[in-house]
Amino acid sequence: MSKYFYPLVENPYRKKDIDQAIKVLKSCKLSSGNITINFQNYFSQKLNSKNSLMVNSGSSANLLAFQCLINPYRKKRLKPGDEVLIPALCWSTSLWPIVQSGLKPKFVDIDLDTLNINLNDLDKKISKKTKAIMLVHVLGNCTNMQELIKIKKKNKLILIEDTCESLGSKYKNKYLGTFGEFSTFSFYSSHQISSGEGGMICCKDKNDLEILKSLRAHGWSRGLKKETEIAKKNKNLDKRFIFYNSGFNLRSTDISASIGYSQFKDLDKFIKIRSQNRIKIANEIDKNKKVQKNLFILKENKFVKASWFGIPIMLSDKLNRTSVIKNLEKNGIETRPIISGNFLKQPAIKKYKIKNNLNMKNADYVDKHALYIGLPNKKISNNKLRKLIFAFEKSI
Repeated sequence: MSKYFYPLVENPYRKKDIDQAIKVLKSCKLSSGNITINFQNYFSQKLNSKNSLMVNSGSSANLLAFQCLINPYRKKRLKPGDEVLIPALCWSTSLWPIVQSGLKPKFVDIDLDTLNINLNDLDKKISKKTKAIMLVHVLGNCTNMQELIKIKKKNKLILIEDTCESLGSKYKNKYLGTFGEFSTFSFYSSHQISSGEGGMICCKDKNDLEILKSLRAHGWSRGLKKETEIAKKNKNLDKRFIFYNSGFNLRSTDISASIGYSQFKDLDKFIKIRSQNRIKIANEIDKNKKVQKNLFILKENKFVKASWFGIPIMLSDKLNRTSVIKNLEKNGIETRPIISGNFLKQPAIKKYKIKNNLNMKNADYVDKHALYIGLPNKKISNNKLRKLIFAFEKSI
C-alpha cells in the first residue's frame, strides 16, 4: 500500500478498460493487429492528424521521428552534425534520439511563465546548421505556437512536437501535435490516458509514414504500399521476409491498444475532470493565506486550452525546495521535478560531452523552485482536498 494519500498516479484503469484487454487475451491474438489499427485510425480522426502509428512508448515514437529524418529513403534528410534545437527542460528520450541519430542538440532556455521553450532564446540560437526544432509541450501547456511557426517557416526548419505530456491540449482550437511534420504521444500510466506502456507517432507526409512503418517493424517491406513492387524487384527472396530498410521492433500489442483505445474514447471526460480537480486545488490554495503566500500554481498560456498532465507549482524564493519536498512526502504528498528539471545538469550530459549552451538561467530557476504533483482522472473528494491543503500548510 502506498505511503502517499495523494500519489503522483492513482490506478488509472477502469473495469471496462481491463475487460477490453481480457477480450484480447481470450482471443489469443495478442500482438499488433486490427485493434491497434482501429486505435490508430480513431486517434487520427479525433485529433485531425493525418497519419498515426502506435508504438510501444512515447520514447520509441521520438526515436522513430529522428530515425526517419536521417533515413536514406527520405528525399530531404538530415545529415550528421545538423543542429536540432531543444528546450533545456526536457525528458531523457526527447534528447537522446537526436544524439543517437548523429545530430547535434542545441539547448534553448525556457519561459518561466509557461515552462515551455523561450522563443527569444530560440530565435537567437538558430544558425546555418540548424535544421529542426524538438519542441516539448510541458505538462499540457505550450508556447505561443503562432510565433513559433513563424520562426519555423522563416528559417525553413522541421518541427517535431513531443506531445507526450499534452494529449488533448489545444492552441487556438487546434490540437497540439498537429503543427509539426512529426508529433509524438505517450500512454504511460500517469498520462492523460494510459495503455500501460504505449505511444503514438504522427506525421503529415505519406512517404514519411511508409518509412516509419518499416522502421517500426524490423525494416520489413511487409504492409508497405510498395510491398508488391519491392517483391517483384527481389524475386530471389521470400516475399514475406524482405528487409527493405534498417529497423527496430517498436510495435505495441493489441493488449495495450485495447486499453488505450478504451481510455482514448473518454479523453474529453478525463480532461474535464482533471481541469475541475486543478481548479478546486488552486481555489483552496488561494483561500489559505500561509499556503498562498509561499507557492502558486502555474497557469495556462494565452490561447491555450490545456489538457493538464499534472499541477506545476512554483515555490517562493524564501523556501528551500529540497526541504519542502521532504516535508510534502512525509505528509503524504508525492512529488517530482518538472519533467526531469534542467537536463543539462544530468550526469549523462558530461559523460557524452554535450557542452553547448550550458547557461540556462530560467531552467536553473525551475530546478531550484519548482515541482509538480499528480492530477487524477477521478474527481477529488472534499475530504482529500482539505487533507491536501493541510499537508501543504504543514510542509512550508
